[in-house]
Amino acid sequence: MYRLARSGGSRELLRWVSGRAAGWAGLVDGDGTVLHCVVRSADGMGAESAALAGEYVREMAGIDAHSFSCDRGAHTVLLFPLDGPPDSAAPTLVVVAPRPLPEGLPTLLADVTMPLTMCWAAESVERRRRRVDLAESRGREAVLHLLMTGQLSIAHQVAGALKPTLPDPVRVYVVECPVGSRDEVMRICTRLSGGRSWIVRCPVYSRHVILVVPADTGTYTGAGTGTGTGTGTGAGTDGEGAGAGAEQWLGIRVADAVAECVVGASEDVPLSDTATGYRQAFHALAVARGLPARHARFGSAQEPAVVAGEAGARWAKALLNPLLTHVPRRSHDPGSQELAATLASWLAFSSHATQHLKIHRNTLAARLRLIGELLGLDLSRVGDQAALDLALRIRATPTTLPTAAADGPESQEPPESPESPALHRLDDILRTPAMQEWAAQQLRPLTGSDSPGNTSRTTSGTTSKNAADPRETLRTWLECEARTAATADALGISVPGVRKRLTRLESALGRSLLQAPSARYDLWLAFRALDLAEAGTARTARTAGTARTAR
Repeated sequence: MYRLARSGGSRELLRWVSGRAAGWAGLVDGDGTVLHCVVRSADGMGAESAALAGEYVREMAGIDAHSFSCDRGAHTVLLFPLDGPPDSAAPTLVVVAPRPLPEGLPTLLADVTMPLTMCWAAESVERRRRRVDLAESRGREAVLHLLMTGQLSIAHQVAGALKPTLPDPVRVYVVECPVGSRDEVMRICTRLSGGRSWIVRCPVYSRHVILVVPADTGTYTGAGTGTGTGTGTGAGTDGEGAGAGAEQWLGIRVADAVAECVVGASEDVPLSDTATGYRQAFHALAVARGLPARHARFGSAQEPAVVAGEAGARWAKALLNPLLTHVPRRSHDPGSQELAATLASWLAFSSHATQHLKIHRNTLAARLRLIGELLGLDLSRVGDQAALDLALRIRATPTTLPTAAADGPESQEPPESPESPALHRLDDILRTPAMQEWAAQQLRPLTGSDSPGNTSRTTSGTTSKNAADPRETLRTWLECEARTAATADALGISVPGVRKRLTRLESALGRSLLQAPSARYDLWLAFRALDLAEAGTARTARTAGTARTAR
């Protein structure tokens, strides 16, 4: 009896009691609810026994007795209330056994109540602990969601009941754990960071842990696939900086402490830019998967939301205005803030937004249809998605923006295009010198001799140089709305071949492509900006040629 209590708990004790009674045994709450039960009888009285148990427990509630028995038909019902703490009601052990009862069964049941009470008390404590852990986990997830949407004041209020306090500025880490080891990795991260990290289970990816840690004050000097300082777009290994904070070493220490663990780290960003930090860490994680050290840090890069300047801020405000001023027709319909949060989550996580927002996929689809109608955009097109992603990022950027971008050639006549009017206005932003430089910077890793392009053989047996060119692969993928099957058909290769090429491009660019958050929006904007520049150059050349001919 006591061995079963130590090894199997209340369930194993009930199974043993049910076998000794050759009947039904269970724990029943004060209102007649069966909490646990086991039936080991040959007469199939499981449902009937549960109903009898609930009925007699409710009747016994008004009787001050330490045990109770009653005959019903061919069965005897035996009830023994368990002892519990004063502030909580303990359940009742109920046994329904066929007559005649086995010899000594009442005495056996009286003896089993003590170990069963101890097991129940221990299990109740464990259940409360799990509820507390779940509540804390959901609270931390809620704080992260508030930070990602820029609601700092509410985030600080909610975080006030949890520890540690939210730091500012921060560095964001995304830790990819081996299957089934996320809780252990979280404990290790807590220990390695000295309890100063804000650690959250990723609500989207079951193997990811997100860490928001205090930013160090030193200068990053790591080296890897990208630059640690300057304006590169890649990611580098999380190297030794001048700062003395323990978090500066966190990526390396976590990767060393946990086998098969992969870590991506962001730049140091303000707390209000936590969403940007998360995207950077996620892109660095894609690079870290291909590094022997299993950790990488996002290289310094300009945000297109900042490069767009005041002209971009005006464009974003005009584009999002129908969404931000939307008033729902019914009180229970989503308002503008909820729709904006849904759009941001979907752009970041695609179909995984249902897990992020804790909503049904049909609810997500209905909200996206409404958003598309309000904005007059086709959300199935990568171009419209890129425009909205840029607009939301500009909206989340502090209002003090550079004005240089506003001095660009906004008055130029946009070329004829089948795109939506929103993209016509976006073209004016992408023609500015600052955005042109940003676009060239995004695609620069694909132009060097180390770019991952190589010739490959198509399904017809001919060698295709353009198909293997990294720029052509990316352009085709984007033109096919980032669908690998359609890209494979366009390039004349297999779907696994497309995935392999995109995986190699992830390492070259230092950005995630196949997993959301994906860099496809920035890459679409970069290609669009460079196409506009080439079109402008060609138009200027034609104009000059026409003028020479006239002379």
